[in-house]
Amino acid sequence: MFKMAQVFVYGTLKSGQPNNYRMLDAANGKAKLLARSRTVDSYPLVIATQYNVPFLLNIPGKGHRVQGEIYSVDEKMLNFLDWFERCPHQYQRTLVKLEVDEWVGEGENNPKAGSIVEAFVYSTTTYKPEWLQNPTYENYNYKGDHGLEYIRREDRSTK
Repeated sequence: MFKMAQVFVYGTLKSGQPNNYRMLDAANGKAKLLARSRTVDSYPLVIATQYNVPFLLNIPGKGHRVQGEIYSVDEKMLNFLDWFERCPHQYQRTLVKLEVDEWVGEGENNPKAGSIVEAFVYSTTTYKPEWLQNPTYENYNYKGDHGLEYIRREDRSTK
């Protein structure tokens, strides 16, 4: 039997971002928001490609402590996320240590603010060297001051 997995999202899948609806779509599986958190280690979160995609580069110790959300997901949603994130080709799913900012999930014995938990994250070791020259971000927002608005897959031309 599959135990629910915890996944940390930091980009377009977060609340208020253009792909969050995918986390809420029951056809993809079950996902429940548990907490707002940040990575314990710093990582470079960059915006790259002509589609302005946020990428968490798996280079601990560089960049910022990245802010995001922890979701509890079932096996169907985890499989969907693997497909959506093109895992293992574009992103790899690995465990990351997170510091809880605010636990919003229900239940008893929930981690308090400042607690350290682990969750899966989709990060990449496959990137173009010039991405290391891109600005890094602590908190991704597709309409942020960076001016690099994310282009959804549905809106990308097939040319």
